[in-house]
Amino acid sequence: MTIRNLIITASVLVLAGCAGNRKAEQFEALPFPDVVPPAMMEDARDRAEYMALHWWDGITETSREYPCDTTLVSGVRKEDVEQKFANWVNILNMLDMSVVGKSVGRLYDRAAACEKKDTSSNVFETFTDLVVKYLYDPNSPMRNEDHYAFYASRLAGSDLVDESMREKYAREVRLASLNRIGSKAADFRFADKRGRMHTLYGIDAELTLLFFSNPGCAACKEIIDVLNNDPRISALISEGVMAVLNIYIDEDLEEWRSYMPVYPEHWYNGFDPDMVIRGENLYNVRAIPSLYLLDRNKTVIMKDAPEARVFEWLSTKHL
Repeated sequence: MTIRNLIITASVLVLAGCAGNRKAEQFEALPFPDVVPPAMMEDARDRAEYMALHWWDGITETSREYPCDTTLVSGVRKEDVEQKFANWVNILNMLDMSVVGKSVGRLYDRAAACEKKDTSSNVFETFTDLVVKYLYDPNSPMRNEDHYAFYASRLAGSDLVDESMREKYAREVRLASLNRIGSKAADFRFADKRGRMHTLYGIDAELTLLFFSNPGCAACKEIIDVLNNDPRISALISEGVMAVLNIYIDEDLEEWRSYMPVYPEHWYNGFDPDMVIRGENLYNVRAIPSLYLLDRNKTVIMKDAPEARVFEWLSTKHL
């Protein structure tokens, strides 16, 4: 086959996948195909589960037609898709982990099917980027490693990404498996400012807020201020319902000690003398600050959770 024929053949394939008979300038972006639960489904949790599982059915329909336009995702504006993605993430937070796994797995399967049929649909790339941005970026207020791991585990075994990226995703899945919600948190020992040794499991409280912080960290100071000044949350601490373990996992102990006046005396304020928390991956602390909420048995209730979500839970669940 000549080079000219190869070019013609490739052009035909692209036009077929991109609905070439519909020029981009003549195409009006499609509305996002919202999912509506069956009318007879009245239970709120059942409706949320249905929506989580079927949220992406319309946009991942492989028969949809659209022009070749990088601003569109299966014919829908990218910004509209991103807003709907954020809404879907909020629905996931209402559901049991088993349902979340099914929903995220269904999204991956449908996005992969779109990619295999037509790489110009932008579905697979867009959803992969959004999953990382919303569920895994350490600065995302909606992050959730356990939810992210469902998608990353599929990427780790996917022929749609190259080998180096598969290895990256596999590593992220392994790290995300540490201290999963519902599992027992990894125990460790820590030293206080006087050098006395303690352990996480030695803390006796109904709740333990594990607070990875650094001296001079502005975001950490904001968390300290809320814990000190919110009357509902500070009452949990002063009444002994919740203990705060403020733990430093880096090496500059002089700086840490100089910041001691900022930390409340009635907290557990300590550092990692063995340098194993981060070094041996006991906890996947990807950014500071990082908050974990544990119950009396040190079972993980929340893991590296955005502070707003932790504060809301404490304010509404345990008063």
